[in-house]
Amino acid sequence: MFKREPIRSFTYLSATTEIQGTVNVEGDLRVDGIVHGTVEVKGDLEISKTGLIEGAQLRATNIVSHGVIKAKVIVEGQLTLTRTARLEGDVTAHAIDIEAGALYVGHIATQNSDGVKALPMPTQYPKLVGQED
Repeated sequence: MFKREPIRSFTYLSATTEIQGTVNVEGDLRVDGIVHGTVEVKGDLEISKTGLIEGAQLRATNIVSHGVIKAKVIVEGQLTLTRTARLEGDVTAHAIDIEAGALYVGHIATQNSDGVKALPMPTQYPKLVGQED
């Protein structure tokens, strides 16, 4: 008779948390701590000023970062980098918002809502000056 709305789950990693390995989250995730590894979030992701994600790949529906990301980033929706954010890695996203003061090193590819890239992307990116392997 009554239809219940599904409850969207929320996962929180506190500032004293440090994780090594792959993290898969079905709902939303907020990171105040440190994650070393691949992160896949089926919902939205927020990284606080104290948060750090460092790994091969980071994937989420939407991302708001106030902290540090060192990974290849794939966002279905919007990536927002606030003025305190630091991102090192290539990005594929539908939309990107970078506030003045944010630091970004990498390549950006945007795509429309159908998943079609706006411009053809190179199969290999040139090496960034000053980037260490």
